[in-house]
Amino acid sequence: MKPDYQKILNTAIRAASTAGKYLKETFAQKPKIEYKGKIDLVTERDRMSQEMIYKIIKEEFPNHSVMGEENLNIEKDEELLWLIDPLDGTTNYAHSLPVFSVSIAFLEKGQTKVGVVYQPMLEEMFQAVEGTGAFLNNKKIKVSEETDLRKSLLATGFPYDLRESPVNNLDNFSKFAHEARAIRRCGSAAIDLSYAAAGRFDGFWELKLSPWDTAAALLFVKEAGGKITDFSGNPFNPFMKECLASNAHIHDRMLAILNR
Repeated sequence: MKPDYQKILNTAIRAASTAGKYLKETFAQKPKIEYKGKIDLVTERDRMSQEMIYKIIKEEFPNHSVMGEENLNIEKDEELLWLIDPLDGTTNYAHSLPVFSVSIAFLEKGQTKVGVVYQPMLEEMFQAVEGTGAFLNNKKIKVSEETDLRKSLLATGFPYDLRESPVNNLDNFSKFAHEARAIRRCGSAAIDLSYAAAGRFDGFWELKLSPWDTAAALLFVKEAGGKITDFSGNPFNPFMKECLASNAHIHDRMLAILNR
């Protein structure tokens, strides 16, 4: 039986809204910080947000598999999978920087069919169902029309093993800093991709991301008319470690720079 994508979307929106409300209401209170790595943070808010989301999904779809960033891995139906990032932008949140999001994706046979990204501080709800377009607060969005990389605003991020690994994106940042109008680093890949879909960024690239970072928002880019691949130009899926998203017009130029 084909999944009910509208019910899945409604559930994802409800879960993201519930978790986002909690994160917004507790934002003014400094969270307790723990470390998964030297610079990879986690707080009790991440875990509570994930718990809220999982509870809502489990109530509606008890037979679906669910994976979340904070050690959540419930294996049931192998073809129907939810991917959750309960607080994308934990470092920002821990420093009282109001730039973070809740990301929820539903995948069928490894392909994203439904995506929701909620930025609670701005009350911006990005959403998409495959084949029906991408929306921000129920208004259809599309990628930018910029064709010149020199006039483009790009976004990126850096991996948590920045200090240990030479594959750390600093070389790519330097290349694009000389080619684009400017580069921004929001600290949330889900926001970066959502903004690319909405035409706020013309392009985005990053490496060593996790599936829950990109699974929802990659659908927005596709549905808004953009292009998303790995650094070799292959169609992107959330289990890849290289992500390049753009308005499609500057994609080939960005690929060339990444590979020179």
